[in-house]
Amino acid sequence: MTEFFIQTLKSELATPKKVVIIPHKNPDGDALGSCLGWKCFLDQMGHSCAVVSPNEYPQFLNWLPGQEDIIKYSESETLGKKLLKEADLIFTLDFNSLGRIKPMNEIIKSCDAVKVMIDHHEQPEDYADLMYSAPELGSTCEMVYNIMEALDINKINKTIASCIYTGIMTDTGSFRFNSTTSTTHSIVSNLLDLEIDHAQIHRNIYDTYSFGRLQLLGKALSNLVKVEPLNAVYITISQEELDQCNFKKGDTEGFVNYGLSLDGIELAIIMIENSQENIVKMSFRSKSTFNVNEFARKHFNGGGHNNAAGGASFQSLEATKEKVHQTILEYKDQLQ
Repeated sequence: MTEFFIQTLKSELATPKKVVIIPHKNPDGDALGSCLGWKCFLDQMGHSCAVVSPNEYPQFLNWLPGQEDIIKYSESETLGKKLLKEADLIFTLDFNSLGRIKPMNEIIKSCDAVKVMIDHHEQPEDYADLMYSAPELGSTCEMVYNIMEALDINKINKTIASCIYTGIMTDTGSFRFNSTTSTTHSIVSNLLDLEIDHAQIHRNIYDTYSFGRLQLLGKALSNLVKVEPLNAVYITISQEELDQCNFKKGDTEGFVNYGLSLDGIELAIIMIENSQENIVKMSFRSKSTFNVNEFARKHFNGGGHNNAAGGASFQSLEATKEKVHQTILEYKDQLQ
């Protein structure tokens, strides 16, 4: 974070503004935590703020403080457009490509508001007037905390701390990913000093699964394939299997990590069929030096981080599965 960014942001926030804060489509804990924490902080500064999400989010996030006021563009398009058109400032959090917020992307391009990107993914697009990009950090929530600390750390209260902790915890894999640093733990220590109930937050995220989700996990694991003789696996889930288990948004969160938990495995991929959108959604995870950001960008219309990325295929699930298998074999020098 540069001094230029902070000073310019201070100038923009010096007088009351109409602010819209946007997470990416299908927002996760980091996206919602950063947006809701930032909204609470700006509310204290006297700004008029709204969080507009492209669509709904998983049930295990519906306890976050302030989530009940989130405007879902997919359900309230007219209100969402009105807020965007009237905004003085638009913050885009936890994504760096306007393609991640379709169909809101075209409206954002035409808005007169000053646009501010805060994001920790690689290769950001050049759409923002002001940008804080830090791919080396484990979460956007950590970035938002850094901004709050630079502006006025005394405004960080228990509500904000709960939101920020949620994003840091989820995007660092409960603090086990390589992106977790001593600074991350120092921030978490400061959040704990605000008396957040970190154990309850963990239970809210990880201990509120439905019976259908566990059934779906069983089906996913039964579909696990190892790409012999390489240290790579993949999982497929069909639309039929999703329907059989009464799938709800967020039910497949973390499934890909089960593949990576196998001894010796360096690459894990999950492919999830979505017949409504006519795509196969994909997640990539890796250990060590295998770069799934480059892998996803090159082969599967995606990207993200070195060890965690997403992507999509517009072929059938079977065709996607075959392409994944053959593509992995091309990386035998890196995955043996």
